[in-house]
Amino acid sequence: MKQVPKTINISGRLVSLDGPQVMGILNVTPDSFFAASRYGGDVEVRQRVCCIRNEGASMIDIGAYSSRPGADDVSQDEELRRLLPAIRIVREEWPDAIVSVDTFRSAVARRAIEAGADIINDISGGEMDADMFGTVAELQVPYILMHMQGTPQNMQQNPHYDNLMCEVFRSLGERVEVLHELGVADIILDPGFGFGKTLQQNYEMMSRLSEFGLLDCPLLVGISRKNMIYRLLGITPEQSLNGTTVLNTIALMNGASILRVHDVREAVETVKIYRQCLISE
Repeated sequence: MKQVPKTINISGRLVSLDGPQVMGILNVTPDSFFAASRYGGDVEVRQRVCCIRNEGASMIDIGAYSSRPGADDVSQDEELRRLLPAIRIVREEWPDAIVSVDTFRSAVARRAIEAGADIINDISGGEMDADMFGTVAELQVPYILMHMQGTPQNMQQNPHYDNLMCEVFRSLGERVEVLHELGVADIILDPGFGFGKTLQQNYEMMSRLSEFGLLDCPLLVGISRKNMIYRLLGITPEQSLNGTTVLNTIALMNGASILRVHDVREAVETVKIYRQCLISE
């Protein structure tokens, strides 16, 4: 499936998503599900961002609250204590980088944008903070709207849908409409692989990914080293790079505009090969 041309406004600069982009993950948390993706002090953050940039990612997604199934809750103050120094480092040393902040809290989103972030990536799609949509509208920044059933603490206990695609599609569509009514122009959709879905439901959603194109928003896919790969194959997150690349390729073929990944070089190579295939058609 060929990309529908899209742009997002990053601080007055139009960024094209016509060619798929790679978003590198920077977790400033002690408990993310993939241990190798955890970064703490300033030195580790600099090293990780340098790696993300050198390997070709145009976007960096900084998360300070682990959203793995069953993760511990952390306070807003603790989230900000982890997050703000990382944003400062990126802004000082890589001023042209596009910085996304992974948070469901409107107050954290506001502080992050004030500190120099460009995009808000909300795993709850506005469900965990009633002020989030209004804050995004006021700040006039791009917003990644993800679908999640439940919270990180309970989302995988017993996920149930009468009709998976119908319910996810309707939920995202209704929220897109609300955001548009509030004046939010730049909305990126994330179906939420692994967030309140069973293994089978994740693969059903992947097989029908192109249907989300009907909502006419750029699509972000984040399946990097996730449970849907390593549980199916009987391996570990550390052994899941090959499966990640396979699913990223399928996602690109079905309309993904952004790949959110731990392994940037491999994702950039995947995008390059995919785009060459389109040119050669």
